Amino acid sequence: MKFYSTNNKNLQVSFKDVLLSGMPIDKGLYMPQYIPDLSNVLDGNTNLSFQEIGYLIASKFIGNELSKNDLEEVVENSITFDAPNKHLYDSIFCLELFHGPTLAFKDFGARFMARCMEKFISLNNKNINILVATSGDTGSAVANGFYNVEGINVIILFPKGKVSDIQEKQLTTLDKNIYALEIEGSFDDCQKLVKKAFSDSSLNTVLNISSANSINLGRLIPQSFYYIHSFLQLENKKKKNIFCVPSGNFGNITAGLLAKKMGLPINHFIASTNLNDVVPNFFKNNKYIPQPSISTISNAMDVGNPSNMNRIMDIYQTLDNLRKDMQSWSFNEKETKQCILEIFNHYDCLLDPHTAIGLLGINKYLENNSDAINGVFLGTAHPAKFIDVLEPIINQKINLPKTLLEVMDKNKKSKVLKNNYEEFYDYLINTFQ
Repeated sequence: MKFYSTNNKNLQVSFKDVLLSGMPIDKGLYMPQYIPDLSNVLDGNTNLSFQEIGYLIASKFIGNELSKNDLEEVVENSITFDAPNKHLYDSIFCLELFHGPTLAFKDFGARFMARCMEKFISLNNKNINILVATSGDTGSAVANGFYNVEGINVIILFPKGKVSDIQEKQLTTLDKNIYALEIEGSFDDCQKLVKKAFSDSSLNTVLNISSANSINLGRLIPQSFYYIHSFLQLENKKKKNIFCVPSGNFGNITAGLLAKKMGLPINHFIASTNLNDVVPNFFKNNKYIPQPSISTISNAMDVGNPSNMNRIMDIYQTLDNLRKDMQSWSFNEKETKQCILEIFNHYDCLLDPHTAIGLLGINKYLENNSDAINGVFLGTAHPAKFIDVLEPIINQKINLPKTLLEVMDKNKKSKVLKNNYEEFYDYLINTFQ
């Protein structure tokens, strides 16, 4: 299969080029030439394992660029933990995506990318530098996934003072090939620096750079695996299947929409956002107007210009077409905290702020729809990663899992940079040339 730029459909490259370059030089985003039709396999009558799903989907996009044995090895070494549907009440389920090493959904895509890149680099004997802008969980997942992978450096940009204490520890306590940069600005500022680096021809002639953000399609493809895995876990698949995705940069929901286009019978998607409501306003007013990001307790979703909306509109072309498959609503801090407290008190289940926003989307959908549904909301992070936010809400002490206790004892290693491209450029040249 070939992949084109959303800015130029005549610019077509291989999966390897997509993975290793991250982003086209014309500032577009890569998309597959076509979306494979797997409706005969994804109709609910199959009994595929999580890893079998991963191999099936990956093989359709990667083709013969990796051997069957290499691709099987990539999938087997990536999907080493489950993504179960946890029943909450009635026909409402939380798709728990936080059982990986950094306790966040981004572990799936980061690990898959790391192992794919490792295979391609070993075949080409080519070093690469990965630039990652993160508002929270992406950076730690990528750092963990790529840690100590030969031939790959990872440079993580995160907004100084705007991630949780635990997230910061996960971002800044690895050594060897992992480099953490605290940018004096917002997530949007970090993302602008990364995007400018990709479009800077003078930098690209000196350094081989790529991305592990959701701007890299190689991270979104493996995220489609768990939508299929979740659907196959549902007992009554004939109900209307509604998936609600807590959304920041809209990569996760793009993966779900790709799964639907492949034939997965999800009836409707809800993109739930926090106060950063650019996309909900797009649905209301028919105008897409980026805004400066607003800091919230669901910080990984604090994005004022979600780049993956370009991919979504590339798939659907018009907002009217998109409305048939997706809706988007925003929820404020008070609603988020109230949802967390009510679920904890009534069901003894603790949701992190992002996951709570996912449940709020399901509840809002049910206010105006009486159909019998399977409502699945995505549990994107383990609640213990947000103890500073959650403990005051539930008025209880939260015990940290062993993996988080261990990282909190490690020493921070990071460098502070101004929100200035020239300073960022100099750092890259002086450190990695």
